[in-house]
Amino acid sequence: MKIIYALFAAAFAALAIVPFAAPWLQFVLTIAIAKGFAAVGVALLLRAGLISIGHAMFYAAGAYTAAFIVLWSGISDLFVLLIASTLVTAAIGALVGAYLVRYRAIFFAMLNLAVSMVFFALLSKLYGITGGTDGLRVPVPTVLGTTLTKAGFDIVLFYVALALMAIIAGLGVQFLKSPLGHAVGAIHTNEVRLEYLGVSAWSVLLIAYTISAALAGLGGAIAAVSIGHVLPEYAYWTESGHLVLTAVLGGIGGVAGPFIGSIFLEIVHTVAVGVAHNAWNLIMGATLLLVIFFLPQGLYGLVTKSADKTSSAKLGENKS
Repeated sequence: MKIIYALFAAAFAALAIVPFAAPWLQFVLTIAIAKGFAAVGVALLLRAGLISIGHAMFYAAGAYTAAFIVLWSGISDLFVLLIASTLVTAAIGALVGAYLVRYRAIFFAMLNLAVSMVFFALLSKLYGITGGTDGLRVPVPTVLGTTLTKAGFDIVLFYVALALMAIIAGLGVQFLKSPLGHAVGAIHTNEVRLEYLGVSAWSVLLIAYTISAALAGLGGAIAAVSIGHVLPEYAYWTESGHLVLTAVLGGIGGVAGPFIGSIFLEIVHTVAVGVAHNAWNLIMGATLLLVIFFLPQGLYGLVTKSADKTSSAKLGENKS
């Protein structure tokens, strides 16, 4: 376990120097981290055996909430936008989840898809409110009352996203170790036994669904202020599928998995587009197939296996 923590600490340190060592990666990684938050939410539901093919609606809800606050109220502080977007999206998640978590398997997946497409349609058609298919422009926010240039703000946002990633990862680890975290996993393995123990599966799933929605909303808000524009496509079903793929690719065995998957996908996508503009889909598809076939536990599983082998080798050397 110490080796795993050391690897993650080294990776975090490497990410921290990106704005200076590889400035072109800064924006890519900011978006990757934003999508990583949403993927963590999807992974949380996957641990309960539920697939949400509609979680992009919460990602979009967070993005549009940030845009609405800036444009309608004039409040543009970064931290206010992030907190407000997370809370609003959590409230929406609680309302939607109160109905959806009653269902399981394909019914849960399809209902999430249906609700998300209704949300996408509303964002596309309500021109007077959402800007329709043109979306809304998001001005550069202030940071604790300080007005920054776009370049300066992007650097601050990158480090804020990086810090939030570390905080969410730490809280996520503690959540999974908590009774509630174990209850989420128990729903997947034996929901009936959980009910016999007096634990309401509906309540557990509603809490998990609300947390997952809040995480997606946080990611959407970060993406909105980073890109400076929000579009209805944020809520489209392909984005939801992308989040599920990201969670599975990274691995749901740990909180870091979805972040690893998101960063991996965004970097591969950026490199593929630069190397072969007309064949980047082929490169992406081939890369994903290789990972899925040869790493069934995702990229996180590869990290943990490597750490376990290193730990075993050191233990053998100590015994000899």
